[in-house]
Amino acid sequence: MNDILIQGMAADNQVRFFCAYTKSLCETARQLHNTSPVATAALGRLLTAGSIMGSMCKNDSDILTIQIQCSGPIKGLTVTANAKAQVKGYANNPDVMLPASPKGKLDVGGALGSGIISVIKDIGLKEPYVGQSDLVTGEIAEDLTYYFAASEQIPTSVALGVLMEKNNTVKHAGGFIIQLMPFAEERIISDLETRLKGYSSITSLMDKGMTPKQMMQQLFDGYDVNYTTEVTPAYHCDCSKERVYKAVMSIGKKDIEEMIADGEPIRVECHFCNKSYTFDTDDLKSML
Repeated sequence: MNDILIQGMAADNQVRFFCAYTKSLCETARQLHNTSPVATAALGRLLTAGSIMGSMCKNDSDILTIQIQCSGPIKGLTVTANAKAQVKGYANNPDVMLPASPKGKLDVGGALGSGIISVIKDIGLKEPYVGQSDLVTGEIAEDLTYYFAASEQIPTSVALGVLMEKNNTVKHAGGFIIQLMPFAEERIISDLETRLKGYSSITSLMDKGMTPKQMMQQLFDGYDVNYTTEVTPAYHCDCSKERVYKAVMSIGKKDIEEMIADGEPIRVECHFCNKSYTFDTDDLKSML
């Protein structure tokens, strides 16, 4: 199955949904960062959420960043997405190794521990919008569900999952975000809550070969379902030598003069894709 992100409305437009399959996206991130299995699961979940939440942006120029600062051994995660569902990200400690959780699954909650999740939306205003909430479980999906309720006051259900192969590559990855519209009727709200409580884990559905459309069709069985948008989520880093040049230049004249005095070229590595950029003394002099 190819990566895909669908968007639509259900139950007389009282519910909106986003559902994505992101295996290739998450496997690209795993290869770029050489993440451990539990780090792959944590980063993959957040990248999937980022691609969905990025697709919620209204303007092509909007940028959304999700940051997790935490006490656990993974030490934090950062994901940035745009309105085209293109996303990039990294784990502060990609090598974290933990035993399986009591349920026999990758212990993402143990890797994160306690902390804060921040959602930063740069939508062209003077200052970006920043919303924050506490990590509730460290499992990321539950934490984002809580974030939407606490920070944006939108009743939301978030499901995210990454299933690994025995050789530690990504077998399946994906997730959904379902939100109630302000005018949703009480009977719809109650019925949807019941359905979500009894809904299978998203990784088990993906492992059965179900597509995002089939998952949503199953969840909203008996209701009208209208698919509105379909895009391809992808791992995409937009770094370039020019952008890194400007970033180095922004550190200030004094620091650049000290680097020139050292007489050695400097190497700058992109956190998101690990690409390296080298600047020699002539480059540094031109920055002045």
